[in-house]
Amino acid sequence: MKKVLSGMRPTGRLHLGHYLGVIKNWLKLQEEHQCKFFIADWHALTNKYKETDSLKENIRQMIIDWLSCGIDPEKATLFIQSGVKEHAELSLLFSMITPKSWLELNPSYKDLKFNLYYQYLRDFLAGKQIKIIQTPPPQPYEEALEKSTGKQKSKIFEDYLREAFHKAFYNQKGIDFKGFKDVLIKFGIQKKIAQEVVKNLEEGDVGKDIDTVGFLAYPVLQAADILIYKADTVPVGEDQLPHIELTREIARRFNNLYEPVFPEPQALLTEEAKLPGIDGRKMSKSYNNAIYLSDDEETVNSKVLQMKTDPQRVRKTDPGNPEVCIVFDYHTIFTDSQTVSEINAKCRNAEIGCVECKKILAESLNNFLQPIRERRKEIEADIHRYEKIFEEGTEKARAVASETMSEVRKAMKLWQF
Repeated sequence: MKKVLSGMRPTGRLHLGHYLGVIKNWLKLQEEHQCKFFIADWHALTNKYKETDSLKENIRQMIIDWLSCGIDPEKATLFIQSGVKEHAELSLLFSMITPKSWLELNPSYKDLKFNLYYQYLRDFLAGKQIKIIQTPPPQPYEEALEKSTGKQKSKIFEDYLREAFHKAFYNQKGIDFKGFKDVLIKFGIQKKIAQEVVKNLEEGDVGKDIDTVGFLAYPVLQAADILIYKADTVPVGEDQLPHIELTREIARRFNNLYEPVFPEPQALLTEEAKLPGIDGRKMSKSYNNAIYLSDDEETVNSKVLQMKTDPQRVRKTDPGNPEVCIVFDYHTIFTDSQTVSEINAKCRNAEIGCVECKKILAESLNNFLQPIRERRKEIEADIHRYEKIFEEGTEKARAVASETMSEVRKAMKLWQF
């Protein structure tokens, strides 16, 4: 039986992407291994330290979401990170032995900064009524630009915009703001607007919220989260693999400098949730395109009707292509296989319309969510009891963490109080 450790940051209500990417995997792991799952409220502060007003409510909603989905306190230890102060102590001690270069080379730091800059860029352009189109044209952008006239030149194709900013951001000599400004103008953006948005990116506060010691060093805290319980297995997506390798390096360095206290944990690679939001982009609270585990039936029906379908299918009599349809992506996950096969064939032969197809999906989603909704009502009606369960889990986790810290202090020859 493996010792499994995993956590989630409480940043808002959980959606279907969270369920498929994390919760579904946890449900399986809790049946087979010794699991500890924690709410990472300290990690939520690394880039949301100005937004603490909603932190307690977010923690409460995460407790409800986890338990509603079937995460079982009888099968796993469930706790809140900040209730185990030993995490902070071990993180501090690890920071004394972790080279700064290890943190600066961590790809997640720069990647998050890129995403913050890029989100601001998109929002700024949208605010200027410059339409961003999700699907790129079939030909290279330069050819599309030459063929376009008038209002078409004010349109930016999402893939080309992101590709251009990615190239400017990951420039070897630093962010190439001047080059990117020229690209925006080439895309048909007015020079004044291009200059304004680039100046805001270069001189404003975008991305500055993560220029803190806490964010740079959060992989050290993450290493402490894992190693303090001597976890040997950590379920992660592929993008988190550098963090697990850094945790292993910190464990090796500590063991070599002092005594062999920590095992080197292994990553358990989990399949990334391939479920887009209702607009085709990554499902995200910030995009307002998510279907939440707490959505009621009427809300789900409304969101499904907003989903994009095959853009080439204009009329019901036009044959469709399920391979490019978001609705069909959802069907393959939430609708029974026989119905999926029927929808696939009928769509290609124009025997079913998009509205009818969406109604079937809405029914499938509501059938999936109904047990979660019912369980949610029970938990909300007695929330203090379930909060107490997390408090008890936190005490149980702290007992384990305290034992590890005694070993750490002994190995480092620190004063034992």
